[in-house]
Amino acid sequence: MAWLVTGGAGYIGSHVARALMADGHEVVIVDDMSSGRRDFVPSVAVLEEGSLMDAAFLKEVFARHDLAGVIHLAGFKYAGVSVEWPLHTYFQNVTGTGNLLVAMEAASVAAIVFSSSAAVYGNTAAEFVTESTPTNPESPYGESKLIGEWLIADQARATGLRHTSLRYFNVVGSGTPDVRDTSPHNLFPLVFHALKEGLTPKVFGTTYPTPDGSCVRDYVHVSDVAAAHVAAARRIQDGVELEAVYNLGSGSGASVREIMTEMAVVTGIPFSPQICAARPGDPARIVASGVLARRDIDWEPKHSLREMIFSAWTAACQEVPSSL
Repeated sequence: MAWLVTGGAGYIGSHVARALMADGHEVVIVDDMSSGRRDFVPSVAVLEEGSLMDAAFLKEVFARHDLAGVIHLAGFKYAGVSVEWPLHTYFQNVTGTGNLLVAMEAASVAAIVFSSSAAVYGNTAAEFVTESTPTNPESPYGESKLIGEWLIADQARATGLRHTSLRYFNVVGSGTPDVRDTSPHNLFPLVFHALKEGLTPKVFGTTYPTPDGSCVRDYVHVSDVAAAHVAAARRIQDGVELEAVYNLGSGSGASVREIMTEMAVVTGIPFSPQICAARPGDPARIVASGVLARRDIDWEPKHSLREMIFSAWTAACQEVPSSL
């Protein structure tokens, strides 16, 4: 039996697909290729190209394959842009998830791991974000992810669907040089692009109540995130009852200035970032606790900040950078 990975042609999804195969699973990928790439799809995975908005397509996919469960990563993932495109975000993330659950029930596929987001918490003042931290999403994207969790939990109560949702913050790095973060909105790709173009990377705000005045965020390597999805899927398939949600957090953060310093070391390109005004709404510090994930799925982030940057830069350049 195979696991279906929605969004498996994307940056995170392709890492999940590879991790599943390394764990001995067959993989079927569903992706509409709106942000996915064919060269990110593992050669031995089955690619079903189509949209979660197409209920007939999903029905055909589930009829063609013998599936043990679904890891659901597909969706519109840009929080800032979602404010400008709220209806698009809700259709893609909420309607798409609903269509997927309908197809799963019709095919008697009763296991799902949902790729959620720390955006469900909003700008919290909690020193460490835990699964019991109140949810207060501040964008249509965060709201749509929370609604996705609700849909899955409600379907579980109605049908016995086995499930869990994984909330994570900033995913960075690369597990293989041929797969990289291609988002035009994420910090690492933005900095790398600036450096390769001879431009100066920017730091927004340096007067926050943090050790160096810049924002502190929780960063987790994409391979560690992929490993968590596989560990959760394996336990669900084995009949282990998991919590409804888990945070994938390092328990420690890195400031934007700290990241810039490490990037100069890793890339071998010395620079002093341009200091810009703080952006409205940016919290000073968001760091997640991953205690429950460690307890229940034996998950532990394994990559240091320098390793995250090194692997990301290697993938961005398609060549190994100068030695650390």
